[in-house]
Amino acid sequence: MSDLKSESCEACRADAPEVSEQEINTLSAHLPDWCVVEKDGERRLERVFRFKNFAQALAFTNKVGELAESEGHHPALLTEYGKVTVYWWTHKIGGLHRNDFIMAARTDALTHEGQSR
Repeated sequence: MSDLKSESCEACRADAPEVSEQEINTLSAHLPDWCVVEKDGERRLERVFRFKNFAQALAFTNKVGELAESEGHHPALLTEYGKVTVYWWTHKIGGLHRNDFIMAARTDALTHEGQSR
């Protein structure tokens, strides 16, 4: 498998298939800090990132926002004192696509750019 964080998202159509259970298991093995959760009837990737204070959490949120804009693929972000919860899923298909795993890997890479976990 290629390095997920070096991949770019592909344009996703409303009729694009969700990843299979086997694909979820394979891709999740590369993202050990992420969980597959169900929220509002849709499967999503979720991870909580921890920081020393609100300013660091907000700076990380902004970096994730910039990443999302660069790919045209947008997560749900919950920014709180000392933590940011990130949810990736593909809105058009109401579930998980390979793009979500790519974006999760790229989000993880942001933590290596001077942010603490």
